[in-house]
Amino acid sequence: MTAGLETGGTRAVASHKFRIVRWFGGVLLAVTSIALAMMLVPALRAQEDSGTTFRIESKLVNVFVSVTDSNGAVIGGLTKDDFRVTEDGRPQEIKLFERDLGIPLNLILAIDTSASTFKDRNRERDASKKFIHALMRQQDRMSVFQFSNDVTELVPFTNKVSSLDHGLNSLQGGEATAFYDAIYLASDNLATRQGRKVLVLVSDGGDTVKGRSYEEAKEEALRGEVMIYSVIDVPIAASAGRDIGGEHAMITLSEQTGGKSFYVEAGDLDQAFAKVSDDLRTQYMIGYYPRNQVPGVSFHRIGVTVPRAAADAFNIRYKTGYYSEPPAQPKRRVPVD
Repeated sequence: MTAGLETGGTRAVASHKFRIVRWFGGVLLAVTSIALAMMLVPALRAQEDSGTTFRIESKLVNVFVSVTDSNGAVIGGLTKDDFRVTEDGRPQEIKLFERDLGIPLNLILAIDTSASTFKDRNRERDASKKFIHALMRQQDRMSVFQFSNDVTELVPFTNKVSSLDHGLNSLQGGEATAFYDAIYLASDNLATRQGRKVLVLVSDGGDTVKGRSYEEAKEEALRGEVMIYSVIDVPIAASAGRDIGGEHAMITLSEQTGGKSFYVEAGDLDQAFAKVSDDLRTQYMIGYYPRNQVPGVSFHRIGVTVPRAAADAFNIRYKTGYYSEPPAQPKRRVPVD
């Protein structure tokens, strides 16, 4: 009997014969215990014969970074030498640096179709189509989710714009809002993808379904190395007594995962989507092999700075950290329709 196991952002199905080992940064090594022993014994014997040190290298940690000035303008032209990276407060050596991100983009557009948000489905449908058409490249893959009473995958990952358009034409409304289930399931689907992994949420952040929690959704996104971009669409922004807890949750989830949040101003969803698109086009990628790692720690905190700039000159956004160990408890599965 097989069981679904998650190993720090990489999803796998394994039988009891296998041991799943998660090395740093998103690389999965899965071997049988017997095979592992067969590989290690000759190496250890060679070590004894030669007097050399046997060592297993840690794996590359990738961090996508956005840098803007105090006015929100993108800071371009930075080099590898401009950045400093720490893990758990310990300096790290940058081994990989990219400015022109030709890296494939894997994006799930998840649209809240509950009664509180899905006020003008034609407007949301048309704005979503414009966003997809403007952002999509040949190497990219996108998927469309809708969530209300439950979470439904309308279009699986594809680079065919016509398929994505067709899926958006089939958006259906509902009464409740499975908000955290949507984040969890989208992150779970993105986790096994290669390249940048992005979840774009269109919602007011209210959760009215007894499903996943905020903490579960956040952990799944961090384990899957998913950047969350929140497009916050509230009914009446200035209404007295409005519950802003959901909005704050969307903002915090974006901050924790290295994404960004945008409010839909005066119903202009096009403008919010354009800001998401611009941000995704202007990221740096930094990679490092963890060294001097703190032992016995599951979640490792990342710090990125530009030392030559004044402390308040730049706004630097990136994921807060990553998990190097699997969760203590097995994943509680919730199917996608």
